[in-house]
Amino acid sequence: MNYIIRPCEEKDLPELVELCAAHAAYEKSEYDSEGKLEGLREGIFGKDKRLNCWIVEIDGKAEGFTTFTFDFSTWDAAPFLYMDCLYLNDNCRGMGIGADIMERIRKEARDNNCKNIQWQTPEFNARAIKFYVGLGSTGKQKMRFFLQP
Repeated sequence: MNYIIRPCEEKDLPELVELCAAHAAYEKSEYDSEGKLEGLREGIFGKDKRLNCWIVEIDGKAEGFTTFTFDFSTWDAAPFLYMDCLYLNDNCRGMGIGADIMERIRKEARDNNCKNIQWQTPEFNARAIKFYVGLGSTGKQKMRFFLQP
């Protein structure tokens, strides 16, 4: 399967919102697309860019994406790359695209002097956990909390 992994362009935002909805459904989470296009536009392309996004394109259609940020670890006293999302539509899973994305993420982390790469996946996502462990990563059990400001 021929694919391209490339930086997100503004024209991709409607498809990115659809991919976010598909990702949320895959992870058995709620998703409201209201305001997401504008929020993603500001986060990815705004004056104070805060989010990096790559699109997986197959035959001219966005079939997946990854997003990441750079943050700073107090314990490590060093920067790290946080991969917020990695999602591929079902029709392009198991083709090596995820491994390609992760290798590019590793290079991005090295190029930015990051101590490590961090991400999370739901405990029930056995396929993703097997994939990540197969890459040589290790998991830490933690519970993620959410609090409204």
